[in-house]
Amino acid sequence: MFRIAICDDESLFAEELKKLISDYMMEKGLVYEIDIYTSGEALVDLGIEVTKYTAVFLDINMENIDGIKAAEKIREVSREVFIVFVTAYVNYSLEGYRLEAVRYLLKSSTNFESTVNECVDALMDKLNYSVEKRVFDFKEGKREISLERLLYIESNLHKLEFHVMEDDMKTYTMYETLNELEDKLALNDFIRIHQSYLVNIKYIKNVVRYKVILTNGVELVIPKARYTYVKEQFISYQGEV
Repeated sequence: MFRIAICDDESLFAEELKKLISDYMMEKGLVYEIDIYTSGEALVDLGIEVTKYTAVFLDINMENIDGIKAAEKIREVSREVFIVFVTAYVNYSLEGYRLEAVRYLLKSSTNFESTVNECVDALMDKLNYSVEKRVFDFKEGKREISLERLLYIESNLHKLEFHVMEDDMKTYTMYETLNELEDKLALNDFIRIHQSYLVNIKYIKNVVRYKVILTNGVELVIPKARYTYVKEQFISYQGEV
């Protein structure tokens, strides 16, 4: 399933773009869904759920939260979502490079339809984009998951619960110790905040007194003895990104 979000405060243009993409997807025989958001705020409010989209078409020139700011928020939670900027101007190349935009679509282009079609082709090619995935032997069966979509792992009653963002939030279980998983994921920005929690640090929104708040609103307890360490690691990571 190829899921696309269009974020543009010009509703007529958004519908036009949706039709162009839909027509080309149908011509290619692709399975797809397209959602429209009429403000940057509406898209940003999705938080981690934005990762359900394969690609996001962002109008750069929106009020309040424009396309650049929205793209920055997307990049805080995922490098996996493809970003396409849609703009009436051509002077954002440096921003596009920084935010890893796949394409710019110029609204005033006389061959706009063909550039949209070429963009969809480029997105299809880039689906081979390298994202680190691991195969886990869950109770529900073996499954390959993207580490970028794994929010946290919880140890609960002698089993581990993996909280993964797919089309929506899913939980998979397996029998293994959190210590073993901590060693396996040590180089993938996972941090042990508690004897029972191993968390993907990119999904930590804030660290407040004795708890972390994740980007989807979940709050996890930090024991007093680990608080300073977790806070320092979070601040260090924020400085890196």
